[in-house]
Amino acid sequence: MEKIEILSKVDKTLQPSRIQSACGSEKRPLLVALHTWSYTCDSFCDDYAELCRKKNWHLIYPNFRGPNCTPAGCGSDLAVSDIEDAVEYMRKNYPVDDDHIYLMGGSGGGHFSLLVAGRRPDLFTAISAWCPISDIARWYGESLERGNRYAGHIELSCSGNPQSDPAALLQAQLRSPLSWLNNAVNKVPVDISTGIHDGHTGSVPIGQAVRAYNMLAAESDRISEADIEFMEKNEKIPAHLAAKNSDPAYGNYTVYLRKSSNMVRLTLFEGGHNIFPEIGGNWLERQSRGGKADFSDGEALQTKAVELSK
Repeated sequence: MEKIEILSKVDKTLQPSRIQSACGSEKRPLLVALHTWSYTCDSFCDDYAELCRKKNWHLIYPNFRGPNCTPAGCGSDLAVSDIEDAVEYMRKNYPVDDDHIYLMGGSGGGHFSLLVAGRRPDLFTAISAWCPISDIARWYGESLERGNRYAGHIELSCSGNPQSDPAALLQAQLRSPLSWLNNAVNKVPVDISTGIHDGHTGSVPIGQAVRAYNMLAAESDRISEADIEFMEKNEKIPAHLAAKNSDPAYGNYTVYLRKSSNMVRLTLFEGGHNIFPEIGGNWLERQSRGGKADFSDGEALQTKAVELSK
């Protein structure tokens, strides 16, 4: 992938991205893929690059201010603007099909995918978010309980402890998808997926994904806090929520819960802090701007879960 720099329209700095163009002169879909929480555009882009080569899509892998441990990162206004700039750069310089502009990310990239869904629901045709963080303040507490480094990252990003500093709490809320997702209700198809064991074998409890689904779903289709707590504690699905069938796209990875409502779908599968880029890409490919969300099962794949770096 070629490394480029894009001039930020906000602070006029040059922001790095990696790009890979589709073959041919005809307009092709564009995938904006997002790095994980602690990394940059220099890491972990190979799976997205392979996906886009197979589908002959354009790809941009922006830095969006790098690791989420600075005020400029972690869902800041600057980071959101960088995504807008990335889309505009590709549209100006390559033959992009405007009806098929997609966004996908996992972990910290899942967090930012959902944040952009709420901040700019008009920008993308569809959005695929894996193992996302939806509530920064809640994840701060969850990270303290687990003794991992992400609480420290949040303090650096929010300039304080969101449990004791009101200004830091406000920053955490502004950087959280849950504060913005109301703007995306019935505006853009969103597919949210996470492994049932995340929070145990990974760093993001599954309630982060489920609560994002609840924000986008009709009230009658939402999952109760009692059920969320049960699933997080037991790594199991309550009987009344259990999926009747698995999805062939997941191959040997059982789908335990599958719910869709309005223009959002939630999938809990056998796994931890994982992403399946090909499953996400195949779902995105079935969506068209302005069309009805397609939440049908995918085609059978011999797929393997990719462990998400934090």
